[in-house]
Formats: sequence, C-alpha cells, structure tokens
Amino acid sequence: MKIESTERFKVPAMQVIGVDKTYTAANGPVKALSNIDLTVEQGEFVCLLGASGCGKSSLLRIMAGFEHTSGGRVQSYGIDVKGPGSDRGMVFQDYGLFPWLTVRENIGFGPKHAGKSRRDVAQIADKFVDMVGLGAFADRFPGQLSGGMKQRVAIARVLANDGRVLLMDEPFGALDALTRARLQEELLSIWRATKLTVIFVTHSVEEAVYLADRVVVMSASPGRIASDFHIDLPRPRDVSSPEFNALRRQITAGLTSHLAPQDKHSAMANA
Repeated sequence: MKIESTERFKVPAMQVIGVDKTYTAANGPVKALSNIDLTVEQGEFVCLLGASGCGKSSLLRIMAGFEHTSGGRVQSYGIDVKGPGSDRGMVFQDYGLFPWLTVRENIGFGPKHAGKSRRDVAQIADKFVDMVGLGAFADRFPGQLSGGMKQRVAIARVLANDGRVLLMDEPFGALDALTRARLQEELLSIWRATKLTVIFVTHSVEEAVYLADRVVVMSASPGRIASDFHIDLPRPRDVSSPEFNALRRQITAGLTSHLAPQDKHSAMANA
C-alpha cells in the first residue's frame, strides 16, 4: 500500500544515500564502498559498469537487501530497505533456480508462498512463462534447459513476484555471444512492456551502452561513483554507428582513467 501511494509523487525507484560498506578480512577491515550516492528513477534502465573488485556487485546486493550497509541508507520507492522485498528481484549469473522444480513451478514459487490460491498461482505462472517464450518448456526442469532459457526463467520469476525493480548481476556473462545478444533484445522487450526499473551490473562497455539509459562508472579501492553518462541514442541501437562508438570510447576512457596499467589493457579488451 505504501508503495502505491508514493508512486503518485514519482519518488525514485531506488535511492542510495551516502552508502559505505566495510568487510572484515583476516588482515583487517576492507572498505569496499565509500560514500555512494545514486538515484534511479522509476522505469529507468541503469548499468553499473566497472572493473572486477570495484564494488558494483556489493552495491547491488545492498540494494537487494541481501547485505547491510556500514553507513548510509538505501530506499526503494521512498521506503528504507531493511532486507529483501518482493518489490526488488535479483537475477544472478548462476540463475539461482530450484533444480527440483519445473519452469512453471519455479516461476510460481513466489506467488505460492505469498498465499495466492492454486488457480491464481497457475494463471500468474502461465502468464510469465508465455511472456519469456518458454511455453513449450513449462514442464521441464532447469537441468534440461540451456543457459539462455534459465536466465529467462530467472527474469520471469522476478516478474511473477510483482517485482518493480529488476537487479541483475552480470546475468549474461557466462553465455555465448549469440545467446547473449538474443537475451539482451528480449530483456529490452520485457523492460519496455512492463515498465520495470532495471539496474544491471556489467564489465562490458558495449553491453552497457547498448542497453542502458544511463551508464554509471565505478572506480575501485574503495568503490566510488566515478562518472555518470546519459545515453541519448535512439533504440534499437546500432553498435557499428559512429555515435555509438564515440560514446563507447568516451566511457572506456572514463573507466580506464583510474586503473593501473595492467587493468587498463584488460578493460580495453572487454570494451
């Protein structure tokens, strides 16, 4: 109810305010994030971009409510995040599906445990099975699916939970190039159809520019927001166009400006 009433005032979907995160390690405390401020508006598609170890996955887990901050706070639709919530759903690179449940049962798991009737659960599951194009595989188990199909199930499971914010931690990183490109298109199609807010972690500059309304670049040691690029290119985007590649070069330059020489070479190779 609170979320519905605040929507009238167009509060941000997610707001990160002065967030710090320190982990305890064997050799002492390690500061992963320092004074992060980030606002993501309702319906935005934002990519968090940075090299390994910059804290982008830690920030995403904090937004999901899986980890607590060491300082600062996070809000979802104006309400402080104290833990996981049905308004936010996380999609991982390793899918996170229940291997003993079918596609339909995985998608219906959240509504079932929220107390929905058996009929409602079936209707919700079937709706999102169809949305992600897996009607012919609804009774298969995750072990019988390709990697791309598993990611579609993971996305559908968030949608079935009535999630308003889709948090994605390098979800396509383990997929081959053709499957990755197809899933990027499908994700954009789902995003347009549902008006979800998407926060997507990647280390690929090309993927970030192709997908996002905004690309937020993070620096490391500790993780900070280094730059924030608004991507004004019309969709569908042509990765071979001069405008696309000019943005790609600009963002790559910002990404590599704070890296050590060996890390710069790696970032350029992934750009």
